[in-house]
Amino acid sequence: MWMLGPIGFGSPLLLLGLVALPLLWLLLRAVPPAPIRRRFPGVALLLGLKDAEAETDKTPWWLLLLRALAVAAAIIAFAGPVLNPQQRAPGSGPLLILIDADWADARDWPRRIDRATALVEEAGRAGRPVALLRLTDTPQPPVFQAADALGATLAGLTPQPFAPNDLSAWAKVLPSEGFDSFWLTDGLEHKGRDALTVALGAKGKLTVFQSPRPLLALRPAGFKDGAVQVSALRLPAGAAVQAEVSARGLDPAGIERELARVVLAFPAGKDQAEASLDLPPELRNRITRFEIAGVRSAGAVSLTDDSLKRRKVALIGGAADREGLLLLSPTHYLKQALAPVADLIDGTLTDILLANPDVIVLADVARLSPVETDAVMDWLDKGGLLLRFAGPRLAASDLARETDDPLMPVRLRIGGRTVGGAMSWGEPKALAPFAQGSPFFGLEVPPEVTVSQQVLAQPDPELAARSIAALADGTPLVTRRAVGQGQVVLFHVTANAEWSSLPLSGLFVQMLERLAVSTRPALAEAADLAGQIWVPELVLDGFGQASEAGEVPGVAGEDLAKAVPGPGMLPGLYAGADRRVALNVIGADTKLTPASWPAGIAVEGMEVAREQALKGAFLAGAMLLLLLDILAALQISGRLTGRIAAGVVATLLALSPPQARAETGDDFAMMATAEVRLAYVVTDDPGVDKIAAAGLRGLGLRLFERTTVEPGEAVGVNIEADELAFFPFLYWPVTSTQPLPSVEGYAKLNRYLRSGGMILFDTRDGDMTGGGASPEARRLQLLAAPLDIPPLEPIPADHVLTRTFYLLQDFPGRYAGSPLWVEAAPPDAEQAEGMPFRNLNDGVTPVVIGGNDWASAWAVDERGAPMFPVGRGYAGERQREIAARFGINLIMHVLTGNYKSDQVHVPALLERLGN
Repeated sequence: MWMLGPIGFGSPLLLLGLVALPLLWLLLRAVPPAPIRRRFPGVALLLGLKDAEAETDKTPWWLLLLRALAVAAAIIAFAGPVLNPQQRAPGSGPLLILIDADWADARDWPRRIDRATALVEEAGRAGRPVALLRLTDTPQPPVFQAADALGATLAGLTPQPFAPNDLSAWAKVLPSEGFDSFWLTDGLEHKGRDALTVALGAKGKLTVFQSPRPLLALRPAGFKDGAVQVSALRLPAGAAVQAEVSARGLDPAGIERELARVVLAFPAGKDQAEASLDLPPELRNRITRFEIAGVRSAGAVSLTDDSLKRRKVALIGGAADREGLLLLSPTHYLKQALAPVADLIDGTLTDILLANPDVIVLADVARLSPVETDAVMDWLDKGGLLLRFAGPRLAASDLARETDDPLMPVRLRIGGRTVGGAMSWGEPKALAPFAQGSPFFGLEVPPEVTVSQQVLAQPDPELAARSIAALADGTPLVTRRAVGQGQVVLFHVTANAEWSSLPLSGLFVQMLERLAVSTRPALAEAADLAGQIWVPELVLDGFGQASEAGEVPGVAGEDLAKAVPGPGMLPGLYAGADRRVALNVIGADTKLTPASWPAGIAVEGMEVAREQALKGAFLAGAMLLLLLDILAALQISGRLTGRIAAGVVATLLALSPPQARAETGDDFAMMATAEVRLAYVVTDDPGVDKIAAAGLRGLGLRLFERTTVEPGEAVGVNIEADELAFFPFLYWPVTSTQPLPSVEGYAKLNRYLRSGGMILFDTRDGDMTGGGASPEARRLQLLAAPLDIPPLEPIPADHVLTRTFYLLQDFPGRYAGSPLWVEAAPPDAEQAEGMPFRNLNDGVTPVVIGGNDWASAWAVDERGAPMFPVGRGYAGERQREIAARFGINLIMHVLTGNYKSDQVHVPALLERLGN
């Protein structure tokens, strides 16, 4: 391609035609031939006479210039001009494209895909075979294929939520033949990068593409000095900047919201920033994740687990502290173990229950009053944990001797057991290793921990099942029983060191942790997690979006303790027998190290100047000049009439490029608010936009005919430029190549959704591939990832959208059968007695997602006739009618909210259903 400044020409030899322009000039002046002047005396008789039609004796210079410019524009157009053409790298051999495709790439993933697409297209024009390697995959030899075959897979490529393991393994699977390489790197140093770089350099030319955008990452949140500590990293350490961290969690209705926000300030030249977040325990315990606002990356997300949720623990001692003997207090060691990691509550049992603690600890407390017993039982039914410790008072009482006590896990034998004393035989008893199935399984038992006295459990068929710790001789030491949704646990020894050395050991704190009485803010150690299979509940994708784990297999505790995410252990939230552990991409000790490249490696930026073909513009310019030439020629010949001029001007206006909207902000606001207007999101496909406009036109006609809503002409809106708040409803047809909105665009969309607007996302694929595997569905996942969308569910049969105007159970468009997704119902939504409907969705569902191509089913032309066929015969027209009814329900739902969810309408609805 021959370059002339920023413009390149695909067929530069055609520009030689410009040399012929002077010949054209002479030719136009010579044809028709110039008249010969002959003086004839009789001409004097003709003086003063005028011809009806005048004809010039030669072509004016400005008309010659106009025609020369028209020919020049046509020559330039056929020469294939391109603005900002990509420089074509020399070479004709195979091309290998490598993408790290990890969490760090997610911050500008669309740009990386654009760069990879440009490379594939360039290779296709050069006839070069191409192979693509995603370095977070399992190393396999690259497969070179035609560029067209590879280009189709790029749109569905997504980053992984972990970093490459060992890049040197890829060097071992490279083919022996030579090839050139393009490496789209994340800019971080990974293990084995040097080895792979050397191997690629030995095969051919290696070019590295590295994004200049800064990289931000979030470390796991901790708890210190009564506040949540948030820490973030950046690369590179440049000028002073600020970043906002959002704490998100479930509100009382079970919907995820932003609960708090804190600003992190990076000083100039520093790569780390910290901040404290002081929150009340009720709010802090609701937090499920922290994320850096505006950054779409799994590294910018930190999930929380039980380590951050400090429990409210009430301590009640059965005997007063002995004066001057603090170490003999029944609650002293408990306070020392729990104060750093839990919120301790003091007071009477009645007052404590009002605070709804997570755990109540009774240290050597025997009987409770009937009123207290009933209150504790109610608390246990809701999931509380009652932890009891034995002592002299409990041993001397008759509690749970003859009959079961509801607040004791087992019945006790009269008296107690003393070993190792002056009046007994034998030595103090050691603890037996914890059995599999016990919450303490995997904890190491120190040999110095011994028991000299305890209360004994009455032999019972269920005693073995309720015993979770025992002495070396098999005597139960800790027993447990479920009560409602809660549980009662009894340590058969005291909470101080009178009967055993257990409270003096670290094992005591570990046992409390395993019982979910306390948690440690630090990362769990292998000993804490060993011996269990941890099942994932939530997993993160490369963009930091959490989803249900589904059939993702569990992992061993030893592997989880290493905290190294990978293909077999995705970042997410893992549940064990009695606690949950968060595995995040960024650990507490993670550091971001920039990649270093050898001196001979070319490192280029990630930005790609967009190519723009100018052939059409030059051809249009040539046509405009030729039309002007027609006007000028008619004018010179005296044949130009008003009708001809109007026709030519109309042709000029039709051929001229469409002008951008000339409306000012006020004009647009007046237009959008003067009447109800339905709007659609403008895509990158004019054909899709035309169908969307026609679809909303048809839906507006149906609304005008059947309801009191009289919408105006549909409006196409640009997410980046137009104000969305004027429109209650947006129809968003999803295309596979639609560009992602900017950060400002997503902020505008989130404001729109939070303020009561609704977006109907339509993938238009009819769910033909199933499971959202179509290119449009995958594009929708990328488009919707940064949006503040509540949990979704397939529309239930009693959703208010099924009865807003028409009674519907199906929601077809041009296609039928694709599932329709709406905001999930609150968990406390219950069906009223005798009523078939629940009170669902207190407001309007902010998003509706499907793929039935509703716009095509609604679309009508200017005469009101349907534009596209739907189904066959009567069944197809019935399907079109149901699609129109769904559209009417949708708009009425937007405009009336939960009006029809009121149970007062149920009798009328039942009567309609009965008819």
